Amino acid sequence: MSSAAPAVELRNVSKAFGGLRVLDDLSLAVPAGRAVCILGRSGTGKSVTLKHIVGLLAPDSGQVLVEGEDITPLKGQDLSRVRKRIGLLFQNAALFDSISVGENVAFPLRRHTRMPDEEIRARAEGLLRQVGLERDYDKMPADLSGGMKKRAGLARALVLEPPIVLADEPSAGLDPVTGGEIDALLVGLNQAGTTLIVVTHNIPSARVIGDELVFLHEGRILARGDAAALDRSEIPLVRQFMNSESSG
Repeated sequence: MSSAAPAVELRNVSKAFGGLRVLDDLSLAVPAGRAVCILGRSGTGKSVTLKHIVGLLAPDSGQVLVEGEDITPLKGQDLSRVRKRIGLLFQNAALFDSISVGENVAFPLRRHTRMPDEEIRARAEGLLRQVGLERDYDKMPADLSGGMKKRAGLARALVLEPPIVLADEPSAGLDPVTGGEIDALLVGLNQAGTTLIVVTHNIPSARVIGDELVFLHEGRILARGDAAALDRSEIPLVRQFMNSESSG
């Protein structure tokens, strides 16, 4: 197992917007089946890191590898092929307002497969059941609460059965109980073998989800390890962040 390629690897990745360097020679490897939470203050490159992993952004220098394949030069169908291996839960769930909740979940199947309609419906219904929305297939996204939208977004992220799931602030804007339910769904995915990379400001969530926590500061890794290691960090900023119990 030790010789297997990481599920995701960033090698010396740098990215600047204008004169601002957001990622600065960042290297990070995430083994298959692990759950990694990326922490840090706003503007330190956390969401930009996720966008590089899924190919929404390309690095100015360095490489991004998904299951051992360098995706940096990929475009079009080649990039689409890799993206099907990655589920992405956006911060705002990013549901299509004009179609039902169930059809939102079914959308990747309709776009990327030739599965018959009845199988698509059955798969979407199964995912909605998994996230506790089995009665909501025909509802419109506007009729859902924030937590329900996150659940629907997670179901859509899982519908192609990706081995890797990325989540950007999955508990943001949710009450503690609902946020805890989303955390539990993510933990269950990881326990079933899915590789998780989660960006979060929510330290209690990170403690629940993450095998490893990675603290970014000014585009570099300032600290990494399990929650206990970061609690004991000699770096004041890291300890201060870990002592925060809110999702600031």
